[in-house]
Amino acid sequence: MARLFFRRGRSGEAAPDTAREMAEKARVLLGLGEDSTLSISEIACGDPACGGAETVVLIMRPGRRTEAAKILKPLATVTDAELREALSVFGESPKV
Repeated sequence: MARLFFRRGRSGEAAPDTAREMAEKARVLLGLGEDSTLSISEIACGDPACGGAETVVLIMRPGRRTEAAKILKPLATVTDAELREALSVFGESPKV
């Protein structure tokens, strides 16, 4: 069964719907099966370049170590192109 976790960071700006939509896009881009878990979190960021919050994508697949990608922007401001670029660190070509 696929599991999806969302956590809102300190800013409180990112709505659960935004995280859910991003998670669905990430799941499609990576071709994740139902046995994989995806987590989208917005956390406080001390780097001035990220505007006070960053978005973290965690992918948990059976038999593999947890993989993580960071986007130095608040969740609500992440574009599809930025998500695709961030997911490229997983060593697989995004499908979309």
